[in-house]
Amino acid sequence: MSFALGVVPVVLLLLGFPIFLVLLASVTVALVFYMHVPLAALHQNLFGGIDAYALLAIPFFIYAGELMGRGSVARRLVDFVQSGVGSVRGSLGVTTVGTSAIFGAISGASAATVATIGKVMLPAMRRAGYPEQFTAGLITAVGAIDIIIPPSIPMIVYGMSAEESVPRLYAAGILPGLLLSGMLAAYVIWFARRNGIGAGEKFQLKVFLAAAGRGVWALGAPFIILGGIYGGVFSPTEAAAVACVYSAFVTLFVYRELGWREIVQAAATTTLFTGQVLLIVACASVFAWLLTVNQIPAAMVAWLQALDVSRWMLLAAINVGLLAVGCFLDPISAILLLTPLLMPLVKHMGIDTVHFGIVVTVNLAIGLFHPPFGMNIFVAQSVLGLELGVIYRGILPFLVIYLAALVLITYVPWISLVGVRLLLGTG
Repeated sequence: MSFALGVVPVVLLLLGFPIFLVLLASVTVALVFYMHVPLAALHQNLFGGIDAYALLAIPFFIYAGELMGRGSVARRLVDFVQSGVGSVRGSLGVTTVGTSAIFGAISGASAATVATIGKVMLPAMRRAGYPEQFTAGLITAVGAIDIIIPPSIPMIVYGMSAEESVPRLYAAGILPGLLLSGMLAAYVIWFARRNGIGAGEKFQLKVFLAAAGRGVWALGAPFIILGGIYGGVFSPTEAAAVACVYSAFVTLFVYRELGWREIVQAAATTTLFTGQVLLIVACASVFAWLLTVNQIPAAMVAWLQALDVSRWMLLAAINVGLLAVGCFLDPISAILLLTPLLMPLVKHMGIDTVHFGIVVTVNLAIGLFHPPFGMNIFVAQSVLGLELGVIYRGILPFLVIYLAALVLITYVPWISLVGVRLLLGTG
């Protein structure tokens, strides 16, 4: 069995096979050669793995973000944030951080933010005299906030895998996302002062109100989503469906930037991406079932008890492991693969599973722009025309900031749980 669960997946990953084939092949080898279980069990668990109501939110949020990303929403958000930032040193960099956080509250997709916001901000930052290396690093790294600030697709997947409440996870992600945004903005201001980068235009209330008026429909999406969830109006899945209708209405009838052809094209793109996600979910669910029936999580708990590891040491080891995994796997694959193994350990040590979900999400957010294979790196390279070497050098200081935030979020659970207490009265 160790060959099927250990050797087969490692070899296939090294050979470059897609993660869903790696998981499916490992399970098939185990069932046929070691467990002698009818292959009908494989089919049943494949379909059972995606038979979850919470997963319906994924295509809806993807579609809403796809619609908002095709028009001038990004430009309107940039104008709104920039008019509010005013004459702060490094105002364009701070605007990039703020706009990315707001756009993430609409789409929840990191790569889309890098591409959409980057196209708007890259030319402006070049004209303002920002070093190419700094600009490349900021645009590549800042999109990772979007899977921490709700609505987050990886949080939906974690909630399903860990049997945890998605609204609780969303509430827990708000303050960590704002903390990261604040730390990035502070670094941008410090960098601008140190390098003599000029300030932006002075704050003018008239300009700010005009920008807010142009962007009010775009800004309405996160308020509808989060306000509806925590106001008890609808569930996260229903909120995602409402976000779709709202996004289609705004882009089609209010801004009048998309036609029915673009609406259908966005739906087609969403369908393809959703199919990829659910295929991974199905195969990972079968792999998790295989681990459970072979009592591997229970064996890990017994091993942990024998070692007498403290809580902080376990969290440190998990962080190191997740950072390593995040360099090679996308967040959804990593969550589905590792959550069944880690949850028994976490519960045994008395760690709050909502807090742990935020720790996992922040780790895998770092993996999105961590060298050498972070997804955002290649998005920035291809869509924005940035050189790979420039990006690698530029992301290093932002990587340090994210790691510092990870340490705070890991060892100060209050940062995650205070949002749950305030919004839901629990935690």
